[in-house]
Amino acid sequence: MAQMGFDQYFMKIATAVRKRANCQGRKVGAVLVVKHRIVSTGYNGVPEGMKNCEDGGCDRCAKRKPGAGYDNCICVHAEENALLTAARFGITVEGGLIYTTLQPCFWCMKALHQAGIRAVYYLEEWQPKRPFVSQYRMIEARFPGGVKPVKIRDRTNRAWINPPKREPERRRSPKKTGVTTVNMQAAAAHPRPGRVQHGGR
Repeated sequence: MAQMGFDQYFMKIATAVRKRANCQGRKVGAVLVVKHRIVSTGYNGVPEGMKNCEDGGCDRCAKRKPGAGYDNCICVHAEENALLTAARFGITVEGGLIYTTLQPCFWCMKALHQAGIRAVYYLEEWQPKRPFVSQYRMIEARFPGGVKPVKIRDRTNRAWINPPKREPERRRSPKKTGVTTVNMQAAAAHPRPGRVQHGGR
């Protein structure tokens, strides 16, 4: 059997990291690599020590509208977590690579560029809204090694990775037929003074 390539190897590990994600939105895992060595990993979820997103820790995700409200979301993206963990422990990432299960958003792309990441490898594609595509392409062009897809066989449950939005429960209105009949019967049995009772000739 042929040896697995580095890109597939690191992306497989990123899918394993994704299993730790705790977010009501799309689950993402990321791996930071420097000189063919993993130096940091990250998955999306709330900041350390806070109530998990799936347990109601993030209001934005609980009422989520895909692609909106990122500035009000307390969840930290997988790529951000990988960068911040490396910084926390004093690990240099300049010139490194990142493998992520979802193509990074604007916010993460800016952070990765500023941290000196050389190339971005992703499993699933993500694209910004049409008016902002050109801006996204400008950021992509800043990575010397490019922003490239990596193909692997991913058998993870799709409904778990990207769960459907929860629709609010609708209240059922009470049936009026029975209530009306009871009210009419009560009115006939106890007529109010001055009210004409129809059908009682």
